[in-house]
Amino acid sequence: MAATSTKSAKRAPILTPQVEDFPRWYQDVIAKAELADNGPVRGTMVIRPTGYAIWERMVSEVDARIKGAGAKNAYFPLFIPENYLTREAEHVEGFSPELAVVTHGGGKKLEEPVVVRPTSETVIGEFMAKWTQSYRDLPLLLNQWANVVRWEMRPRVFLRTSEFLWQEGHTAHVSEADARAYARKILHEVYQDFIVGVLAIPVIVGRKTVRERFAGATHTYPLEGMMRDGKALQMGTSHELGQNFAKAFDINYLSEHGSQERAWTTSWGVSSRMIGGLIMTHGDDNGLRLPPKLAPVQALITVVKDGDGVLDAAKKIYDELLASGVRVELDTRTDIPFGRRAVDAELKGIPLRIELGPRDLAEGNVVLVRRIPGTKTPVTLGAIEPQVAQALVEDQQRLYDEALENRQRRTVDVHTIDEAVEAAAQGWGRMSWTDLGTAGEAKLAEQGVSVRCLTRADGSVPDSEEEPDLIAYVARAY
Repeated sequence: MAATSTKSAKRAPILTPQVEDFPRWYQDVIAKAELADNGPVRGTMVIRPTGYAIWERMVSEVDARIKGAGAKNAYFPLFIPENYLTREAEHVEGFSPELAVVTHGGGKKLEEPVVVRPTSETVIGEFMAKWTQSYRDLPLLLNQWANVVRWEMRPRVFLRTSEFLWQEGHTAHVSEADARAYARKILHEVYQDFIVGVLAIPVIVGRKTVRERFAGATHTYPLEGMMRDGKALQMGTSHELGQNFAKAFDINYLSEHGSQERAWTTSWGVSSRMIGGLIMTHGDDNGLRLPPKLAPVQALITVVKDGDGVLDAAKKIYDELLASGVRVELDTRTDIPFGRRAVDAELKGIPLRIELGPRDLAEGNVVLVRRIPGTKTPVTLGAIEPQVAQALVEDQQRLYDEALENRQRRTVDVHTIDEAVEAAAQGWGRMSWTDLGTAGEAKLAEQGVSVRCLTRADGSVPDSEEEPDLIAYVARAY
């Protein structure tokens, strides 16, 4: 096989370079890779087929893991009675600036306003109480895939929008220990496994401080990823809700000893902001770079020019790759300039392109173009399937390694507030929680820097922020 070459051809940039203007680059990728458009109402978005195909792959992977953890899917109403939210004061206080409230329907003023769900703890709590009578009904493990509305003042497509897509899991348990174990099962076996193993994004998994935790929760466990500009993005969260919602909604059960007991609940979710995280973790100045395990199209067979049996050869390669389990697509649009098609595939982050024309066929080769390392390699017709399989595995790992190297390079140990703020200008600061404390956290917040999470020294998730020797990760965040 001929030696691999790296792309070196210069062309005018299609996207704003990341180092020049990262937010502008992000918007360019979304537009030119045809991922989404702004919706007609401020803060909403229209997800285009390319972007939605990525979301569908995310849904498929996460949903399989959720079901593997024992939860079952259900669906709950979009509208929530206003009085439901007021039953849990801390919860409504946490969401009140973001609520969208409906006051009229059917041409009439409603007797009681209804809230468009910002999350569904309250309405699901109502039905958990109805469905839970005995300890035999527990654990009750529910999940829904839905849209939610949080009226966003500073919208950014995929990252912060007034309406977004997500899954939200809600569970009820017989004890605090059971609830904690399940919240952490979701954290590690569903979210961390997916984000690391499929999205190829390294994450710090820890616990939120009291200041940062979810409204109404007793413990919040986040997964924090570093973007290419050094900022943090919360990729998902799992929450222990204690008995707060069980008390508000009377989620009680008859124990095996015959006594009435109050349940312990959890909630957890990931959303379409993961698409934003994917773009900002792996994208480069030529567009998206999709991890092969996630990519809707893993390999694109591109007919450069028709003639001399090229279409038949391309179809044969397509059938071979499809049979081997590769998500493959065939591009025979020779009426569209080849260069335009190649740029489009790069923008959309398709991991592999297999280019084939009459000259290649005459030589018994195709050209394997790898988007992630940016290489082009001649491959003999008889060796395409194993070469594709190997490239997909290698490039999945390559993306993870690059993202991990970026995080490690931009994370520094700091000892003072000033050092933490300085570190957050380029990446993350890592600081003793004992030295920082809640007073230091408040000072950081005044300068737009937050404690993203707390971990033990060995990287594990602490049970309490009162544990000794905890590490605080501080950063500016999306």
